[in-house]
Amino acid sequence: MGSDPTVGVPRHVDPDTTPSEQQAANTSLGDLLTEVSRDISTLMRQEVELAKAELRQTATRAGKGAGMYGGAGVAGWFTLLFLSIALWWALGYVMSNAWSAVLVAAIWAVVAVVLYFVGKREFDEVRGMPDTVESVKKIPEALKRNEENR
Repeated sequence: MGSDPTVGVPRHVDPDTTPSEQQAANTSLGDLLTEVSRDISTLMRQEVELAKAELRQTATRAGKGAGMYGGAGVAGWFTLLFLSIALWWALGYVMSNAWSAVLVAAIWAVVAVVLYFVGKREFDEVRGMPDTVESVKKIPEALKRNEENR
C-alpha cells in the first residue's frame, strides 16, 4: 500500500493548500490577533523612534538657523550703536558729521545682511520628518489583506 499524503493533516484542510494556508487554518483566531497586535505594537514603537530621531535633527538645524538670526540682530544692534559712533567721530574730521554717520550705518548694515542670509540658508535646509511621514503612509497598506492570504 502507498503512503497517504493526507496523513497528519486535519480533515478540514485541503492537502493542496500552501504551508501558510495550512498554518492559518490550524492557528486559533486568538493567536492570530495576538501576533497582529504584537506586530503593530512593534511597528508603532519603531515609527516613534524614527520620529524622535528626525525631530532631533530638525530641531538642531532650526536652532542653528535661529542662532544665526539672533547673531544678525545682535551684530546689527551693536554695530549701529558702538562702531557707528566711533567711525562717525573719526570720519567727522574728514567730512561733515552727517555724511560720516550715513557711511558708517551702511557698512554695518552690510554685515547684518550677510548674517541674515547665512541664517536663512540654515532654515531653508530644515527638512522636517520626511522619512517618518513616508513610513507612516505605508502602515494602512501593510494592514490590508494581500493576495497570498485570500
